[in-house]
Amino acid sequence: MHNFFNKLRERARQFSDGLDNKDISKKARITYGVAWNIILLTVILLFLGGVFAGGVGAGYFASLVKEEKVRPAASMKEDIFEYEETSKLYFADNVFLGKLQSDIDREEVKIKDVSDYVKKAVIATEDEYFYEHDGVVPKALMRAVYQELTNSAVQSGGSTLTQQLIKNQILTNEVSFDRKAKEILLALRLEKFLEKDEILEAYLNVTTFGRNSTGQNVGGVQAAATGIFGVDAKDLNLPQAAFIAGLPQNPFMYTPFAQGGGLKEKSQLEPGLNRMKTVLNRMYSENYITKDEYDKALKYDIVADFIKPQPRPFEKYPYLTEEIERRGVEILTKILAQKDGYSKKDLEKNGGRLMEKYTKLAKRDIRQNGYQIHSTINKEIYDKFQKIKDEYQNYGYTKVSQVKNKETGKMEEKIEPVQIGAILIENKTGKILSFVGGRDYKLEAQNHATQAKRQNGSTMKPLLVYAPAMEMGLSAPGAVVADIPISVGGKAFKNYSGRYYGLVSSREALAKSHNASAIYTYLKTIDKEPYKYLEKMGITTLTETDKTTYAAALGGVQDGITVEENTNAFTTFANGGKFIDAYMIDKITDADGKVVYEHKVKPVDVFSPQTAYLMTDMMRDVFRYGTASAVPGMLKFSADWAGKTGTTNGPNDSWLIGSNPNVTFGTWIGYDEPAPLSSDGSESMRNYGIWARLINGAYDVAPDLIKTDERFKMPGGIVSRSYCAISGMLPSKACSSLGLVKSDIYNAKYVPTKVDDSLGNGRYVTAGGRNYLALPQTPEEFTKPGGMLNPEFIKRISLGRSIDPSYLIPPNDERWKNLLAAGAVLKDDGKAPAGVKASVSGGTISWSPSGSHDVVGYRVYSESGKKVASVMSDGTLSRKVGNGSYYVVAVDIAGRESAPSNNVGAKEEEKKEKEVTETSAAADQKEKKEQAEKEKAEKDKAAAEKKKQEEQKKKQEEEKKRQEEQKKKQEEEKKKQEEQKNTEQENQNKENEGN
Repeated sequence: MHNFFNKLRERARQFSDGLDNKDISKKARITYGVAWNIILLTVILLFLGGVFAGGVGAGYFASLVKEEKVRPAASMKEDIFEYEETSKLYFADNVFLGKLQSDIDREEVKIKDVSDYVKKAVIATEDEYFYEHDGVVPKALMRAVYQELTNSAVQSGGSTLTQQLIKNQILTNEVSFDRKAKEILLALRLEKFLEKDEILEAYLNVTTFGRNSTGQNVGGVQAAATGIFGVDAKDLNLPQAAFIAGLPQNPFMYTPFAQGGGLKEKSQLEPGLNRMKTVLNRMYSENYITKDEYDKALKYDIVADFIKPQPRPFEKYPYLTEEIERRGVEILTKILAQKDGYSKKDLEKNGGRLMEKYTKLAKRDIRQNGYQIHSTINKEIYDKFQKIKDEYQNYGYTKVSQVKNKETGKMEEKIEPVQIGAILIENKTGKILSFVGGRDYKLEAQNHATQAKRQNGSTMKPLLVYAPAMEMGLSAPGAVVADIPISVGGKAFKNYSGRYYGLVSSREALAKSHNASAIYTYLKTIDKEPYKYLEKMGITTLTETDKTTYAAALGGVQDGITVEENTNAFTTFANGGKFIDAYMIDKITDADGKVVYEHKVKPVDVFSPQTAYLMTDMMRDVFRYGTASAVPGMLKFSADWAGKTGTTNGPNDSWLIGSNPNVTFGTWIGYDEPAPLSSDGSESMRNYGIWARLINGAYDVAPDLIKTDERFKMPGGIVSRSYCAISGMLPSKACSSLGLVKSDIYNAKYVPTKVDDSLGNGRYVTAGGRNYLALPQTPEEFTKPGGMLNPEFIKRISLGRSIDPSYLIPPNDERWKNLLAAGAVLKDDGKAPAGVKASVSGGTISWSPSGSHDVVGYRVYSESGKKVASVMSDGTLSRKVGNGSYYVVAVDIAGRESAPSNNVGAKEEEKKEKEVTETSAAADQKEKKEQAEKEKAEKDKAAAEKKKQEEQKKKQEEEKKRQEEQKKKQEEEKKKQEEQKNTEQENQNKENEGN
């Protein structure tokens, strides 16, 4: 029978091929195909009837599908087009960021956006009769049945594209007659209400196409095109289309990329290349391409088109992609719950079980439903932030320690650098423009900008202390507060410097970040629940203890606060007292572009515009002369900055948050395991340095967004008033006379209305460099008139606490030198003070200070006991006196005098001068005598020397005369010898002549 079918088919084909006209030939071929399928279907039924004795075969088929209910068209359509699609992420302004991490990368594409080459290649390879059949091809089915029944080694399969779609989207991959029968039935049904192109579109989006260049599994032709060749599906050329169309038969054998990413070895590429040639051959055989196109495609270097591994968004932007996904899941969780009628409160009930359920659903949706998630992150600023963060060299010491691995028990090296969290928020919208999540994601994945919670130190003061106090009318920039030692709630609160500054304005206390004065201010409001202002500003981490503890005023909260929440809270002041919740997800659309979520700004009224401005103006001084005064000099642009610094005990954390009218920017540095950042206070400057570099970087790439020439606008209801720097009340005459009047701005509702009553008249003494109240018995000559703080004021300024009033006087400030705190008493030791030693010179008497601590002055007496001068203890210990004799006594605070000093004066000076004169005259006489003797000795010596020289000269002349006479005598002797010689010669000559 098999030979019969072959012969019948061959004769039909010969008939078709014999037709010359190509169109007629194609129509005949189609007619042949349809006829052939009808014949085969009839034969199959007859064959099944023969096998199962007529109707038994049909009955068997019916039994296989009897439990398969008739599926509604809408349901089947929904199932067919229900396929996982990877969600896409975007920076602000629709700048593509990348796709979320997923097991398979899939991107939906419409059939109109797929290259015709791809369509033809898939049909030619997978289903040549796609546009002719009604969901099944009887010929292919009979072949598959025959191969199954005969257990043939070659299993060619009999599924159309429609059947493959049914198998992948509705049924399973189970190999059985039961599943095959259902597949046939459903394929026939699907073809009744879906167009061919709809089926082809679904198939192209569902099918697996191996891996992309990064090693990620690929689903759908669009992801395959971009992941293998780097082009869209509509732009695939013929060889590329043929290669992709060949992949579904064996995706992971034919894929050109290895599991971990990157191109396979050359030998491993051959199966895929050969498969591409097979596809091209089928396209040519089916007349989808010409001979010329076929030949060119075979010669095409497809390997050259395989793209290099592309960095995944998570690898390049780990903190950002993870943060966008986390926020996207939170949003979708609420949306899914709301669809089912659940509120946010419902999700939090029963230990959050409902929340857990919908969070799982949201995580699945965000990875499968092809959402487009648009963020507020400015790409240029974000990239700049990461570059600056990586290049900054002044974070501080990186800790390296040995820790035991809990799983292996082995000691391992742990590297712990100083971490950073930073966030930049646009004030008016709440958009998070950029952030820094940490130093290195691979080392520490926790996002230090949005998730890590730390104590926020003194940055809490504007939020919890001063702004709430001003809103309640209990403080103002010019409100005076005591910065003195304080213990409350069993804890002593000290200033970071270790010193105290007395009576200071709230403005100065904030600018210099005094802790003690902040606690005194907080004492005024804590029973009025100021923590509620924090909750309105989006701070969600407060515990019940935080709401009542005094340490919270200085940022000592139990669970800590994120950089995002802390920075976001400060935008409240820049926004005139309205809190605008910061956000990173602008909108989410589904795969069809329909908006499923869009952020809406919902301002929350927290403070009045007047309080917000007063707080902002106070925080300007932090940058002007306060703790962040070094920062403006680090910036390359000027702006109206206001903000606050913060440091926690250790110091384990360093904060800086600053706002200008456009943006608010906050940074934090610290170790993940809290530990001191320094021992010398340098941690603040290191944090200021990275803050300045980051905001400068943001300005470089987006100057109009970061900088504005505008200043924070003063609302109505703000007035200027003078106040007494002692009490903060309206100046009194006494306060004015001391030069202690200042001025500041106020909320018109809470201006000072009472005149200062802090001062009373009094007299004081000075001892040991400090001022003390004069006692009733203190001699008035040693007292000074000055302002004295009255006890009632001291009680009021200290909130009724027992204090040392002397701490109220600001140290090292000349303006306060004549002010005395009531109660500053110099203790009388009950005995006369120690005496002094006097001396006189040039008519001025001087003396040494007394050794007693309660001495307030000195008296100078004449020899007769008459007082001639009084000198205060802080004066110069000397006096000009006339002729006579004098002595000095020390006087203590009780008026007692010491024993008299030694007598000094004019008589002693005359005697001394006479002695000096006589001594001087004797010395002169002696000197003259010695001089005369010296001159005589020198004269005698000179005479002797002269005589000696004359005698020596005489001897020289005599010696010279003797030498001349001797010479003369020698010459005469010589002459005489010559004459004698001449005579003898003459005689000899004569004698010779005689012979």
